[in-house]
Order: sequence, then structure tokens, then C-alpha cells
Amino acid sequence: MRLLTLSAFLLMSGFVAAQETPLRFSIADAWSMPLVQLDDHQPTGGIIFDIMQSMAAQANLSAEYRVVPIQRVQRTLERGAIDVRCYAAQSWMPNLSGDYTWSLPLLIQRDLLISTPDNATARAPDTLANETIGTVLGYAYPTLQTAFDSHRLKRDDARSEVQVLQKLQVHRYRYAVGNQWSLDWFNRNLPDDQKLRGVAVIDEQPVGCIVRNDTQIPAQRLMRILLRMRMSGEIDRIMSRYNTVSGLPADRPAAAP
Repeated sequence: MRLLTLSAFLLMSGFVAAQETPLRFSIADAWSMPLVQLDDHQPTGGIIFDIMQSMAAQANLSAEYRVVPIQRVQRTLERGAIDVRCYAAQSWMPNLSGDYTWSLPLLIQRDLLISTPDNATARAPDTLANETIGTVLGYAYPTLQTAFDSHRLKRDDARSEVQVLQKLQVHRYRYAVGNQWSLDWFNRNLPDDQKLRGVAVIDEQPVGCIVRNDTQIPAQRLMRILLRMRMSGEIDRIMSRYNTVSGLPADRPAAAP
């Protein structure tokens, strides 16, 4: 009887441990608000944090966040040290190896060429020459890569988008690249005559989540949760907390048969 009781206890303990295995998310250390707020090297708020928190909660799993340099996020995913990467696009990881499931697009990221108020005339990026462009260390900019490779334009890397915009604000360079969300967040408390301005659209990129296919990870359940979050308007409600929008067209429920 004691042996049976001990066996049952061990089986139950193993079941509970399996149930409590956290879902491991990656956070790039280059991210800043409104995507993610980092305090003491852990996320505490932001659009992507809220999406990941809700995703894990609806899957009845705890969430574990691993903050890593942007250059190491792909390697961390490939070696199985994280399970989910949100805020991802396939064009950002063209050489990704392994078995993964991609979600439907959750957001549309609009990358802008940004300048200061005194240099805010609309400017096509292909007309720029011999300019230093503020960029984020480890970020890929496919539409500008040819200009960087030919040295027609030069990158000036900072560790985060907010640092890129801060350097632009004090005229370390005349142009920078940043997404619309980060620009709006940076400008939110500035007087109109000091707000940084988007002068051209560089790229528009659908972004979503990528989940590692593993027997220990409920990848298809997570995909269904993300679909429900988008179709129910939850993604839009998260975006509205930060006074911004997803950029996706409005989803409409299927018509009743």
C-alpha cells in the first residue's frame, strides 16, 4: 500500500511539474516602448509584453522571459533555449534553421526615415548620398542594405530605437530609421515644434509570433489563441492602451451560414 501511495505521489508530482513548465519567450534588449518596458532586465509592460502575457495565460501556462541581445535571438531560438518569439518577420530571419510554426500577422510595422523639425521635407531614401543614418545595432534594413553595402549611406548603430531617436534629436546625424510606434511614443510629450518627423516610408512589414515545434510545446493551441486574440479585437485593445493601432485591416467575423 505504501509503495502504491508513493508511486501515485511521484506520478502526480511529475504531472504537476509538466503542467507548470513555463512558456519561454525571447525579449530583445534593443526593444523599447511602446513595444516593451524593461525594468531590472525584465519586461513589465508594453504592446509585445501584453500580447505574450495574454497568450500564456490563455494557454494556462506561466511565462518566462529571457532578455537577450538582438544578434543572439535567432541562435537562442535555434538551440531550443526559448520556445516563442513574438514581434518577428520571416524576412528578418532568412536563414533560420529548425522546425517552427508561424502565426498569422498580428501587426504591421511601418519603418520610417525620420528627421528633425528643421529638416522635415519629404525625401525619397534613394536620393540620399553620403549621409549617416541612425540605426539599431543588430537590426536588418533590407530596403537600405544595398546603399549600406555600397557605402552610399553609412550606419550609425545605437543599442535601442529610443537611443537612435535621442541621437537624432541632438543632431548627431540628419536622418534615422525607426518604426511609427516608437516615433509616436518618443514624440508624445514633446511640443509640436520639437517633434521628430517621418519624411519617407522605408518599409511595411507584417509581424507575428514564431513557435518552436516540440512535443512539450502546444504550438497549435498557441496558434489558435493568437487567431482568437486577433479576431476578437483583443490585439486592437492592447494597441489602444498605448494610443496606437495595429495597422491591419479590420477583421470581420465570418457570415453565419
